[in-house]
Amino acid sequence: MTAVANVVVVVIGLVALVLLPRSGGEERSQVRAQPRSPSPTPSAAPPKATAESARKVKANEAGLVPVIMYHRILPKRLASIDRTPAQLRKELERLAKDGYVPITAAELVAGKIDIPPGAHPVVLTFDDGHPGHFAMDQNGRPKNDTAVGIIYEVAAKYPSFRPTATFWVSRAPFGLRDRERQKQAVKWLVDHGFEVANHTYSHPDLRRLSDKRVSEQIVRQERLLKKAGAPPSTTFALPYGSQPRKLSRAHDGTWDGTRYHFDAVFLAGAQPTVSPYAKSFPRYAIPRIQSNGKHGECRRWCTTYWLDWLDKHPRERYTSDGDPARVSVPRKLRATLSPVRAKSVIAY
Repeated sequence: MTAVANVVVVVIGLVALVLLPRSGGEERSQVRAQPRSPSPTPSAAPPKATAESARKVKANEAGLVPVIMYHRILPKRLASIDRTPAQLRKELERLAKDGYVPITAAELVAGKIDIPPGAHPVVLTFDDGHPGHFAMDQNGRPKNDTAVGIIYEVAAKYPSFRPTATFWVSRAPFGLRDRERQKQAVKWLVDHGFEVANHTYSHPDLRRLSDKRVSEQIVRQERLLKKAGAPPSTTFALPYGSQPRKLSRAHDGTWDGTRYHFDAVFLAGAQPTVSPYAKSFPRYAIPRIQSNGKHGECRRWCTTYWLDWLDKHPRERYTSDGDPARVSVPRKLRATLSPVRAKSVIAY
């Protein structure tokens, strides 16, 4: 066979590979885009918002933001809070189609919401560091049907869907007990724009612990994360959503000579949070929505209910003006904003 013929065969083979169907995990891994880091500034030169442009997209940056809470991702659910890969994929695709763009919990709390005009922020949070959240294949890429693999799969299908999330982990992040493998996992996630933060060392009910033991749980986990290469946590998720008896211990404290401080604390349910620009933003008790259907206790407190509700009440949800330096709201909502934002407000 000639050299030219060899080239033709290779090209035909590559084309056939790209055109493979997406029905199974093997095929998805072949066509999935190479993981990319989410840019903290999606546009090199974000458009400057005006009253006219804000009105055009019906911007409301005082609106509600869904912070979604996930636990185990399993092939078959063992508990009501588990999700299967298919269920996670379906929910993320719904979010993408509805114009939601993921940001991290840290970005929400800092008010760093840099998404396109007309889009809505959503925070994807995963508790406990389950192996179904993140694992690497032999090629050093996220495995199919893990949370990270699915996030990238959806981002490849919907380019406006920013591939990022927050992982609150305990002493065995992603089921890994080997220190070097923990470092590899944390480094990969941090390098690709994900947030890896504190969920206590052994996941106790903090309400049942003394103040000293609460601080010990937090500091021990913060030290583990530091050794694994994660930056200092700025957010913290309460195990079981249970607050310690001294509420401030969840965000400020000292143990064994080590001090900790978090900019925000997240609960375990059960509704969207108000905007971080609002006077009423509950910085140390931010609610989340459990990923689930509309049955039983989730009838009015889980994602299916709330995403449906936000679709039916679009003026109530956070809609971006596309300008991270401005906060645009309908004129009647200006009084709901924190005075800190007074100089950057556009009221139309």
